[in-house]
Amino acid sequence: MRKVIFLFVLVFLFNSCSKKDNDKIISNSNELFVSEELIDENKIFIEGKSFCENGFAGIYPCKGYDLLSRIPLEYFGSIEGNDSWGWTDSFDGKEYVLMGLDDGTAFIDISNPEIPLYQGKLPTATVNSSWRDIKVYNDHAFIVSEAPGHGLQVFDLSKLRDVKTIKTYEPDFHFKSFGNAHNIAINEESGFAYVLGSNLFDGGPAFIDINSPKNPSIVGGYSFSSYTHDAQVVKYNGPDKRFKGKEILFGSNSIGGENNQIIILDVTDKKNPELISSIEYSNSGYTHQGWLSDDHKYFFLGDELDEIIIGHRTKTRVFDILDLENPIIHHTYYGQTAAIDHNTYIKGSEFYMANYTSGMRVIDINNIEDKEMEEIGFFDTYISNNSTNFFGAWNVFPFFSSGVILISDINSGLFLVKPSNDL
Repeated sequence: MRKVIFLFVLVFLFNSCSKKDNDKIISNSNELFVSEELIDENKIFIEGKSFCENGFAGIYPCKGYDLLSRIPLEYFGSIEGNDSWGWTDSFDGKEYVLMGLDDGTAFIDISNPEIPLYQGKLPTATVNSSWRDIKVYNDHAFIVSEAPGHGLQVFDLSKLRDVKTIKTYEPDFHFKSFGNAHNIAINEESGFAYVLGSNLFDGGPAFIDINSPKNPSIVGGYSFSSYTHDAQVVKYNGPDKRFKGKEILFGSNSIGGENNQIIILDVTDKKNPELISSIEYSNSGYTHQGWLSDDHKYFFLGDELDEIIIGHRTKTRVFDILDLENPIIHHTYYGQTAAIDHNTYIKGSEFYMANYTSGMRVIDINNIEDKEMEEIGFFDTYISNNSTNFFGAWNVFPFFSSGVILISDINSGLFLVKPSNDL
């Protein structure tokens, strides 16, 4: 073990200090050649495939999900991981991970998820920060951070095509009309980004036109329901016919744990946004993030601090939003551990949760109308414990058409997993 650690340190120092770091040849494994240098490094840095057998994939507790690969933070030269997103190239269908780090954003080609290819990093715009958020529109990444003065970085992802070296990138545009921000949401159908938790509009959503990605412009905002921590914005296609086809923002709002609420906001007219309704709920801690069911009938909310303040197992509240003006609590789901729920997403009948110390949890919501939710699988990236702490899985991205799921972990880097029956 001591020898392995020594070799790891030597390679890391070499990569950090050598000028040749920017000249390493990389190649997709399904081509005729792969750089021997990179493969040798991958043997050290990239943890390979492990099937989920008898409750473990290698050292990681699991149920129904196999490990394809893991890239530790040291390979990126970073200390902490945070948020993440995925990009599928419109040109050739290749899939890429956009991994948020304390010191920037890493780009990883996962065409072969068992040998992911790190293509380089876009450094933070100012200083390092534990908070970074990334979304994608029209083959461009849009990146915000809590780093002071960071603004919005716009990066043309087409630059990642046919990359042969690990690079340090520069943004294609740096939008400086705001300083730090906690989050960004994008509605790809309208071509608008919503910057959240910035110094604009009292921390409420700022509406930014990104139809021309390298020339964004602020066209409005909303400041009357306090700080918006996170949001999902959609072209509404749910049962409430009054709002059919309108652009609706579902915001998770909190002021340091006070005034916790969900807001439902009509942002169709960017100059005149209209509050449809707000939802308060009992035993709140910090209204953190939520996601809509695909049919826009239900909103699944994660409260980041109620596990600490109240002391129960992981708790997810499901709201019935069939009537957008009168949403009501529908169901409350309790997880299997005491871990804190963080970012969550829905794909079809499956609810994916980044559950901090208990990793990724996958819950069947096929019978949500009957108030039934059942955990059907998990992959635990934080093996020490399942305690109520802020370690482990920050984000899950389940939307790749290949079925590969990315998990970004604060402490352990990037994990790529897939359902066992798909391998």
